[in-house]
Amino acid sequence: MNGARRPVILDCDPGLDDAVAILLACASPALEVRGITVVAGNQTLPKVLDNCLRLLSYAGLGQVPVAAGCAAPLLRPLRVAAEVHGESGLGGAQLPPTDLQPQPRHAVDFIAELLRTSVEPVTLIPTAPMTNIALLLQLHPELKPHIREIVFMGGAAGAGNVTPSAEFNAYTDPEALRIVLRSGLPITMVGLDVTHRALVTRAQRERIRGLGGRIAALVADLLDFYDVHGRARHGEGAPLHDPVAVAQVIQPGIVATRPAVVDVECHGELTVGRTVVDFHGVTGLAANVQVGVDVQAEQFIELVVEALRQYP
Repeated sequence: MNGARRPVILDCDPGLDDAVAILLACASPALEVRGITVVAGNQTLPKVLDNCLRLLSYAGLGQVPVAAGCAAPLLRPLRVAAEVHGESGLGGAQLPPTDLQPQPRHAVDFIAELLRTSVEPVTLIPTAPMTNIALLLQLHPELKPHIREIVFMGGAAGAGNVTPSAEFNAYTDPEALRIVLRSGLPITMVGLDVTHRALVTRAQRERIRGLGGRIAALVADLLDFYDVHGRARHGEGAPLHDPVAVAQVIQPGIVATRPAVVDVECHGELTVGRTVVDFHGVTGLAANVQVGVDVQAEQFIELVVEALRQYP
């Protein structure tokens, strides 16, 4: 193990942008991916688990352990995002079957063991509903000192994307997100306010395709599918949400942040899942989250491109 590499665990629901986040994290010399856990979100748990295993196999990353977690939010029925990610969760991508198998343990037990045995605190990068992470904190509060920080993709200080108020991950399991936000751990929120500034244009997709190799071609195809949905909302280009959270861990500061008090609405008639962000201290509480407010978009794209160059 190279001590200069930051140990991380990804918690995700692949998902088009989750797939790119996995490839980015595993290619980075700054990170040591100790494991990947999956949770129901963009698609059902069997689909996102299968997508993760197939992706790792296809990319030659079969050494990365994977564990399956929760099949539904803590208190709510699951609402998937097939309209964005397709019925498979990976758009039109047809990845070959794989013999890779997940860990025999539940994701929460798997993360707990990784934390318990690590000689240094581990960074958690959740890019999905917070169900697995909330359950971990509820069952193993003694492991909080083993968590360096949580850098998550989700929420928004402004408008949502699944309702006018709420971002998808926060909306899917707001009760889980509330547990995490109130945990007292160091937290960075990479929300829509940032990811909607990191749009991948047609020219950038063609640049990725031009790198050559099947992984670059796969990512370009995923982005082509994603762009159909993104263009309807953003015009030219589609946001790559989840990789921005990974990029912030690889290169702290690529996302500019401001401290704020953040909580999430769990009961509002029109606002369930809204992350309520108090930048101005009107609540009188101490800030509990570093909230992303801007991103160096060109530098982010360069990180993604350089990561994809690492694959044969």
